Amino acid sequence: MTDVLRRGRASLAFSFFAQGAAFALLVTRIPAIQDRYGISDALLPVFLAAVPVLAGLGSVTTEHLVKRIRPSRILRWSQPVVLLALLGVGAGDQLVEVAVALGAFGLAVGGLDASMNMLGVSLQRSYGRSIMLGFHAAYSLGGIVGASLAWAGAHWHLSLFVSYLPVVLVLLPLCLVGSRWYVDGGADADGGAVEAGAGAGPLVFKLLLPLCLVMTFAYIGDSTVSNWSAKYLKDVLGSSEQTATVPYNVYMVMTLVGRAVGDFGVRRFGAVAVVRLGAVVAALGFGVVAVAPGAGVGMLGFTLLGLGLCVIVPQTFAAAGRLFPGASDTAIARLNIFNYVGFLIGSPLVGALGDAWNYRGAMLVPMVLVLATLGYARSFEPQPDRYGDVHERPRTADVGRGSNGV
Repeated sequence: MTDVLRRGRASLAFSFFAQGAAFALLVTRIPAIQDRYGISDALLPVFLAAVPVLAGLGSVTTEHLVKRIRPSRILRWSQPVVLLALLGVGAGDQLVEVAVALGAFGLAVGGLDASMNMLGVSLQRSYGRSIMLGFHAAYSLGGIVGASLAWAGAHWHLSLFVSYLPVVLVLLPLCLVGSRWYVDGGADADGGAVEAGAGAGPLVFKLLLPLCLVMTFAYIGDSTVSNWSAKYLKDVLGSSEQTATVPYNVYMVMTLVGRAVGDFGVRRFGAVAVVRLGAVVAALGFGVVAVAPGAGVGMLGFTLLGLGLCVIVPQTFAAAGRLFPGASDTAIARLNIFNYVGFLIGSPLVGALGDAWNYRGAMLVPMVLVLATLGYARSFEPQPDRYGDVHERPRTADVGRGSNGV
């Protein structure tokens, strides 16, 4: 059983990595996509909003599919669709073609995000200790690699198709091979039957609501950084255009660092303490950004934001799995929708406040929302599950305490 879990963990981590790379390759080349297809500035927000809306629909669909189909099968086939849709974005030359490709990307990414986190939560339950942040660290690493490849493609003036094709040719077969070792929750070492996420009802969503709010707040913060950090540094703090590209890269690197060590913090101090610390550090980051006198202090704020926000989302998924052990797949699919809700709200909210008021003041709004996470921190408290040296569950002897998280 130990080897089964190790292979399952490694293959799922690679899936997170591949998704991070694919998503970064899409969002960092939006200007090139706009130029290639002649998408007007007025129409571009419609295309950008359609992707998370369709992803939410994909997550809802996944909630119903997992009652009949294992999450591993959904992940096995949704990931190739995401990668091929990415290639499709670079292959066309008509507006309808990019619309179809982005639509397929959005629908598939909803199922992909939901099923990846379902498998991650079920593996964490099998391990009996926190490993969820490690999966999201792989996603951050993929995002850094994807953004770097996108920069190289833009620097060398490569077409979108030429930029995307090698990545898809490498990742697609590796994902398909790795999918052989996914481990579903409730599966035995021989891949036996899986208990469906039954038992979810109205009460589940009522109990899930605090975590849904936390997920929304976290992604409002994340989308604020991804959409406004460059503009803020250049227009508000007076940096050069080149310097303005740095904060998001710093932010992504710090999310990788924070997630790489975050599981150890959860094992030692518990999820509640880690989430509270993350919320405080993230709020401090927004505060530093809001009062920064120059670009250097502003980048310090974005550094703190990466360290703080990075722990909240993985622990929110993990908390949903602990709250509803008999219906964790359903809970995670519903919770995943609020990932996209936060993304849809965050960028327009900060933009509207910045235009109507000022961008320094606008940064205080996600700061307050992230601080509101402190009021919901008890929702992250383990129920029957406790992880780490002082949070270990007795029934995890099958994976051993000397595995060092492998």
